[in-house]
Amino acid sequence: MSSSQFNKILLDISNQLSPDELDKLKFLCRDVIGKKDLEKIDSGHRLFQVLGERCKLSADNTKLLSNLLDGIKRPDLSEKLNSFESLSEYSDDQPDEAERAKLEIATQLIAENLGRNWRKLGRKLGFSEVKLESISLKHPTDLEETVIELLKEWRKSRGAQAQTKELIEALRGCQHNLTADKLEDRLANSGS
Repeated sequence: MSSSQFNKILLDISNQLSPDELDKLKFLCRDVIGKKDLEKIDSGHRLFQVLGERCKLSADNTKLLSNLLDGIKRPDLSEKLNSFESLSEYSDDQPDEAERAKLEIATQLIAENLGRNWRKLGRKLGFSEVKLESISLKHPTDLEETVIELLKEWRKSRGAQAQTKELIEALRGCQHNLTADKLEDRLANSGS
């Protein structure tokens, strides 16, 4: 993703902030930006600019802003930012088109069938307990969305090396043989 696309996202987020929300963001930034500089900030756009100047915000470093937006109870804006980051990471280092299609099928089928044992699969795929907890907090009441988030994070971490056969092996490794069988059947029937 280009920096102009990232700037568009930031401008959109800035435009959706109320004056009260901007004040809350500034309050949360007081350790990162000095009080004197914060007093001069009168828009979300300017706040993001200052965070960028201090190397706290860039197209590949959105964690602080995402946490700040969550902190002021604007998960919708945080999600917009996270979606941008996911797209930018996906676009750079992806498997070929055929494997991406297989991974999409796998993601949907696994999300529909895995249920409460998603952490077991996450461990098999190499995620730490801290990362699993972070994933669970994004969708605390929706297991399917949690599994989709887990697989999205796995694909992001594996990049072009993400392969459906690795998912099938991980499913079998944590005794989810029925789901692995269903996935193999679905892939065979889809012609992938």
